[in-house]
Amino acid sequence: MRARRAAVSPGSELQGRCQAFCPAPGQRCSQAGSQTLMNDLIRTFSERGDLAHLALFLWASSASALLVFALRELARAMRRLDDFVRELAHFNERFKAKGRK
Repeated sequence: MRARRAAVSPGSELQGRCQAFCPAPGQRCSQAGSQTLMNDLIRTFSERGDLAHLALFLWASSASALLVFALRELARAMRRLDDFVRELAHFNERFKAKGRK
């Protein structure tokens, strides 16, 4: 289900907060809109009692982020191992050639 966005009407509380963030009148304020969207999402979850779904989403997001981090580190380790094996092969070729002479 989609989260509802609060309409910014002149004289509303959101309009006052938006004017505090925006430097010039008439400009669109992105900060207040994102704060309002987040407040609406939190309010929607708390009103419906879907805190378990929110906790599950946060757990899944953090687990996915941890997986991405672990895979990135694994790729870096594999790259370092590949470089080491390549240098070891060059070292062996260099000294095999000297040992035959």
